[in-house]
Amino acid sequence: MSVRTRRQPEPELSFSDKELFDLALAWITLSVAFALLLAPIHRSPVTVGYFGAMVGLSFVTVGVAFLLHELAHKVVAIEYGQVAEFRADYQMLFLAVMSALIGFLFAAPGAVYHRGRITTKQNGHVALAGPITNHLLAVLFFPLMLFPGIIGTVGHLGVLINLVLAAFNMIPFGPLDGKTVLEWSKPVFGVVFGLSLVFVVGFYLTFGLF
Repeated sequence: MSVRTRRQPEPELSFSDKELFDLALAWITLSVAFALLLAPIHRSPVTVGYFGAMVGLSFVTVGVAFLLHELAHKVVAIEYGQVAEFRADYQMLFLAVMSALIGFLFAAPGAVYHRGRITTKQNGHVALAGPITNHLLAVLFFPLMLFPGIIGTVGHLGVLINLVLAAFNMIPFGPLDGKTVLEWSKPVFGVVFGLSLVFVVGFYLTFGLF
């Protein structure tokens, strides 16, 4: 006599209206904040057109880096059977804009929150997905640097932003990804964090900030 077991439904990638709103708000706010840093229209002779161009540039570099970083967390969490959704931190988004207005950018726009039964290793994989995605995006942006003009600028900023985001999130502190990765595997943390620092410093020394 055989006993049939009911298979659990496969996890699906879906987005609630609230999650889509939060993702869009964080994407737009970060793009504006970074544009204010690059082209401080409030305290320098920057035209509206140039500032608008910087918002667009930020939208496809900073915005994409942030969005795909968070989606990577969500996808891996769902693959492990988690319920996962991004939630923006409205106070931190406000702080990002305010800090950009005075000349520096502090951005912690929100996070993917997931729940369900999960092992330490799986949780480490979820955390690691974000920084690894940023490294892959840096590789994809790099060829654009070979082109002159705006395409080259997009490539340069795309690589730099993704490398900075990967290294920053691997810091083993607070809610950052590095702490979760470290709790899972010290060797993996050491390799990824070390390479992230080498890549971002090496890129900066070789190609500069802008």
